[in-house]
Amino acid sequence: MINYIFKRLIYGFLVLWGVLTLVFLLFNILPGDPARMMLDKREDSKQLAIIKHKYGFDRPVSQQYMLYMNDVLPVSIHYNDPSAFTFLGSGKYNYIKLFSISNYSIVLKAPYLRQSFVRSGMPVATILLYAFRNTFLLASCSIIIALFLGLFLGIISALYKDTFIDKLILLISVLGMSLPSFFASIIIAWLFGFILHEYTGLNMTGSLYEVDDYGRGSFLQVRNLILPAITLGIRPLSVIIQLCRNSLLEVLAMDYVRTAISKGLSRFIVIFKHALRNALNPVVTSISGWFASMLAGAVFVEYIFAWNGIGKEIVDALNKMDLPLVMGAVLLISSVFVIINIMVDLIYGYLDPRIRLS
Repeated sequence: MINYIFKRLIYGFLVLWGVLTLVFLLFNILPGDPARMMLDKREDSKQLAIIKHKYGFDRPVSQQYMLYMNDVLPVSIHYNDPSAFTFLGSGKYNYIKLFSISNYSIVLKAPYLRQSFVRSGMPVATILLYAFRNTFLLASCSIIIALFLGLFLGIISALYKDTFIDKLILLISVLGMSLPSFFASIIIAWLFGFILHEYTGLNMTGSLYEVDDYGRGSFLQVRNLILPAITLGIRPLSVIIQLCRNSLLEVLAMDYVRTAISKGLSRFIVIFKHALRNALNPVVTSISGWFASMLAGAVFVEYIFAWNGIGKEIVDALNKMDLPLVMGAVLLISSVFVIINIMVDLIYGYLDPRIRLS
């Protein structure tokens, strides 16, 4: 088990390195100058040179790449010169010094994602932490709704196969899968947040925290979570219904299930203790994929409902050529995918004893 996790972490590290390298190269190939975008209309040659020197834009691309990877890696090398780009005394790093070699220090630190180009030097980690918290809450609520409702409807559909109830549930499932996210967001926001606002009390748009009109601070608004969570959960709900139904029907047709029923075990125990557990593998796969993609940011849903999450931050950063924020978001999303894939493999091993992790 430990060897398996270690190998998967090594593979995950290689994936993160490859993704970061690709995004870095793309940003340096595409047209656009972040320094000019930061200065906007205040641009002059002197200020432009200062900005380029501060953020390292005046260095060769290969050197910029090595400096960025040095900042991101947990173990890094730093030159003990106050004028150096990676000087430890600049206050940028949270580190533990391991040892020194000549004028260089080897340190163990938290990955430094640098500062945003367009948000007055705000640390990227701070921006992503706030956005990821909102996205994680939204994704968790959506997947919980989809999981429990999907399993319930999938079991009902399998138990009443080829009846009117089964066909009705399958119709709802197909409609949910075919409904585009942006269209569903607009319709749900308009219907429940505008037309039926008097009865539902829900808003068309709004994030988890809203600023008071009189400037008295921000306040928690949990009701703003309801509509985007339901909207985001529609498609995974539809997929889980069909996967649970088909997988459960396949398991119920196996010999050991028929034997258990013929031996006198109640149908409830056979389904929920034996059959359902063996039918959950495809559902777990689906949930993991959907949850990871939700954590990557549901751009349409977050934009339409004005939910301040990862997806909205990525689009804004791309529009403004905010390279550190995009790179930090890519690193965060890739890490989430790696961690979730490892957790799914461990869950597989628990659900199905035939699977051996090695």
